[in-house]
Formats: sequence, structure tokens, C-alpha cells
Amino acid sequence: MIYLLLYLEFVKVGLFCVGGGYASMPLIQAAVVEGNHWLSLSEFVDIFTISQMTPGPIGINAATFAGMKVAGPGGAILATLGFVTPSLILCIIVAKLFFKYGDIGPIRGLLNGLRPAVIALICSAGLGFIILSLWNEEALPARPLENLDPIGIIMLIATFIAVRLKVSVIKLLAGSGACGLILGMLGKFF
Repeated sequence: MIYLLLYLEFVKVGLFCVGGGYASMPLIQAAVVEGNHWLSLSEFVDIFTISQMTPGPIGINAATFAGMKVAGPGGAILATLGFVTPSLILCIIVAKLFFKYGDIGPIRGLLNGLRPAVIALICSAGLGFIILSLWNEEALPARPLENLDPIGIIMLIATFIAVRLKVSVIKLLAGSGACGLILGMLGKFF
């Protein structure tokens, strides 16, 4: 039963994740964290992080890792298949229509209308991740300045600046991971 449920949940995610992998994150989060309670937000953020570090599309990677965590190798396969099924069908249909009718105004209008919604989805997921990174909590605490992690703030700002300066993502992830490891080890000595 869990296999069918995983497949169907990821079919829904795949069907509505217009805008790419990052836009799928709030939908995957809603399915596996909030809707079915298969994962905690912290586990989901770990999956999101690993999905960025591994080769391939982030949404598919996240579906695979979430499926694996929930139901093992069979869950990984079915979550991944569920995630790509709608895209495969929709891409074939859209490609046929696009090549048949070309670049017409209503299609361009539809795409222009979807852009702000996609950005809102990405921002929503990002805000949740920022809260978890800076406070190690799933929701903004009542007194946000009390438990704020200063190291988290420094890492967030430094990484943001590095991204804007076009530093390689691989270097950023490796550097951030190394800093976190070193700071975590030093924290045990104080």
C-alpha cells in the first residue's frame, strides 16, 4: 500500500511542479513532511541538501531519496517513476502542440503568468530552509533574536555573497560542509 501511495503522491508533485526542481521542493515537502508525516522537516532539508550535491535533476533526486527513506529501494523507484510520469506525458503533448502551432500569444501569456507563481514557490521553500538553518526549528520562534545561530548567519551571508560572485557550487558545498564539520568538532571542545 505504501508503494502505491508514494507513487500517487509523487505523481501529484510531478504534475504541479511547474518551474523545475526548486519549485518542486515545497510540493515534496507538503507531501512527505506535512501531508503524510513520513519525514521530519530536518530530514527533508537533509534530503534537499543531498539532492543538490548529487548528479542529476534536484527534483528527481529528492523524490528518489525521499522514497528510499520512506520505503527502501522499491519506494525510491516508485517515487521517482511517479515524479517523472506527468512530465513525460506533458512534455510529449506540449512538444507536439508547440511544433504544430508554433509560438502563439496565448501560450506565451500562459508561460508569463506562471513565472511569478514559480518564484513564490521557490521563495516559500527557501524561507523555510532559512528558518531551519538559523534557528534549527521548523517555524519562526516567538522570540526570534534569542536562539539565533550566529555561525548560521555568517555562513548564510558568506555563501550568498559567494553565489553572487559566481563561485562554483561544488566549491561552495565542499567549503560549507568542511566549515560545518570543523565548527562542529570545535564546538565539542568548548
